Amino acid sequence: MTLQRVMVAIPAWNEQASVGRVVRAVGDALPSGVVVVVDDGSSDSTGNEAAEAGAKVLSLPFNVGVGGAMRTAFLYAEKEGFDAVVQVDADGQHDPAEIPQLLKALEQSAVVIGARFAGRGDYSVRGPRRWAMKILALALSKVTGARLTDSTSGFRASDRAAIRLFARHYPAEYLGDTVESLVIAARSGLTVSQVPVEMSSRQAGIPSQSSLRSALYLGRAALALFVALTRRRPRVALGDVPTLD
Repeated sequence: MTLQRVMVAIPAWNEQASVGRVVRAVGDALPSGVVVVVDDGSSDSTGNEAAEAGAKVLSLPFNVGVGGAMRTAFLYAEKEGFDAVVQVDADGQHDPAEIPQLLKALEQSAVVIGARFAGRGDYSVRGPRRWAMKILALALSKVTGARLTDSTSGFRASDRAAIRLFARHYPAEYLGDTVESLVIAARSGLTVSQVPVEMSSRQAGIPSQSSLRSALYLGRAALALFVALTRRRPRVALGDVPTLD
């Protein structure tokens, strides 16, 4: 499979301190790619910083969360005829130099996850979040038929079929953008895989989730998986618009 047009989507909410640096790093790593920053209702100069760094900026009037921002990105990618979309965080945790290996893996899979806990790097998570991630990874490995170790990673690539599916059925709920999207992809007949990557800690700004919300991570993760498994299944076929059963 030859990827003629690749879009790198960067959802960003109040990331003025890091988004420009991330955009430039993506441009260096993938000169032929188109960088699109979805400014998710930021109250700072995120959009301006991204535009000055060379990104196409899609500005949302208010904050809708990562899921809503990424659905906007997938809708734009479908409209513009991109062959693949790579999601990269605006906070600098993802290394753009890893993007080519995600794209390479799209030769065999429709959705490719850049996995933090797959034998590379020293990125670590402790406490309830870590246990929740392990449980989710095991459950989603069974659903997708692939061995997954990091199902909540936001560093991932999607091919044309996944773009069409996600443009209409990408979940906006907390954790839905990572957990439920994999269930939707698998139940639509799309293959899911992962590649090991190295990730860093957030380079600037503050996490979007508060300490209280992090403490509730385990319960919300379980709820997200339950919702994903009980919703109606989307269907997608090459050349067709995805529909719901």
